[in-house]
Amino acid sequence: MTETDHRPVLVVDFGAQYAQLIARRVREASVYSEIVPHTITAEEVAAKNPVGIVLSGGPSSVYEPGSPNLDPGILQLGVPVMGICYGFQVMAQQLGGEVAQTGRREYGATTTTVHGDGGSLLAEQPATQTTWMSHGDSVAKAPEGFEVLASTPDTPVAAFANDEKKLYGVQWHPEVKHSDFGQRVLENFLHRAAGIAPDWNSGSVIAEQVERIRAQVGSSRVICGLSGGVDSAVAAAIVHEAVGDQLVCVFVDHGLLRADERRQVEEDYVAATGIRLVTVDARQQFLDALAGVTDPETKRKIIGREFIRTFEQAAADLVAEAQGEGEAVRFLVQGTLYPDVVESGGGTGTANIKSHHNVGGLPEDLEFELVEPLRTLFKDEVRAIGRELGLPEAIVNRQPFPGPGLGIRIIGEVTEDRLEILRQADAIAREELTAAGLDGEIWQCPVVLLADVRSVGVQGDGRTYGHPIVLRPVSSEDAMTADWTRLPYDVLARISNRITNEVREVNRVVLDVTSKPPGTIEWE
Repeated sequence: MTETDHRPVLVVDFGAQYAQLIARRVREASVYSEIVPHTITAEEVAAKNPVGIVLSGGPSSVYEPGSPNLDPGILQLGVPVMGICYGFQVMAQQLGGEVAQTGRREYGATTTTVHGDGGSLLAEQPATQTTWMSHGDSVAKAPEGFEVLASTPDTPVAAFANDEKKLYGVQWHPEVKHSDFGQRVLENFLHRAAGIAPDWNSGSVIAEQVERIRAQVGSSRVICGLSGGVDSAVAAAIVHEAVGDQLVCVFVDHGLLRADERRQVEEDYVAATGIRLVTVDARQQFLDALAGVTDPETKRKIIGREFIRTFEQAAADLVAEAQGEGEAVRFLVQGTLYPDVVESGGGTGTANIKSHHNVGGLPEDLEFELVEPLRTLFKDEVRAIGRELGLPEAIVNRQPFPGPGLGIRIIGEVTEDRLEILRQADAIAREELTAAGLDGEIWQCPVVLLADVRSVGVQGDGRTYGHPIVLRPVSSEDAMTADWTRLPYDVLARISNRITNEVREVNRVVLDVTSKPPGTIEWE
């Protein structure tokens, strides 16, 4: 670690739907966090040198055969630990307490009574408060040496603490907003009990990454694939802060862009940052590579491969331009985010949901070393860093757009005609959402073309056989989970009317009302 690195709080994932949310809440308390699988060993934990550990909830019972367990040595490391729900029960069981199958379950809002002053964990909180429960088993007896801090009518031990050993736990879920004082509980553990300073913020992240990048890159030259989205824009800005003119941004027009994106990148971003930009027109190259391909994973991998090949050629051209003077182009900047890593099966021991274009979609014979300054960050943290670096709000607040672009928003083969249909529909949807003042209320609104589906319609007093367009407006904090956005009916009506009137070969507009999970935000 560098001198400015922050030691992490480790969030041990027992398969909880809220593990990522716990990590976010810890960061909201200005403390750096990382997610690790429950299979991690005490030795591996010690190697990470954490300042604290949070054990997540999980869907299992501690009594089930093969249920997730914790290396007992982790609780003996002297690192402050807080257990939540299932993690609380695992702690109690391993430390000699009793976990009972009482048959009395608590789900949802539950009235909880705090004992005495609540100790360091529940300090400065009301004696009666609403907490969010989700459990069948209960801790019937706290381990020896532990003080019971709270209870409910059905759970005699709803929270406990051992200040000497710095071990704590709660039965409820403090990470969800439904627990009235949940964030206070987490902050009390982090700041009061564990004594962790709240000094992790966008400024410290920039300082850490600048130091890392300078150490990694040295005097070599660097290229960055600039898409115009917030991830690549912020990643490039951090690297430029670190190495200045050693960085050249390469914008690949792969033909999978939305309307007017090339101009926005070439004019707006360059004007805001002063970074040197080279544009590569590779539209035909990508269309040729995608011809006949319909499988979404294959499309992602092809697009990732062609991106890398394009960058390699751009690097060679830059070297030739400099006539061999100076250092070679050795590094490639990518705007990989923490959710990209998690959903690609990295870092948590979780299943691979999809291969991200930056994670698992790269060729094995990659000629560049990667620089990924945003790899440990969530999207809202990236936006905060962008503001800290002085990027304009038009870039910082831009809705997320996937690296593979419209290529994964066409269900079926990608062709030039289909791309033009989708571009027009997407532009209409974005125009109407902006005109209605809804940009700040949604995370993003993917517009999807069901290219291999046709439906019967009536247009101009005649029968048509056109493509459906899907609107996918979603609300989210970090893209790990999402819900569909309840847009006003009049806005939906305007979008639908305009698309079916103005876009050829489209005669139907449908609304995707699926949350994540079970659906992902993008269709492919």
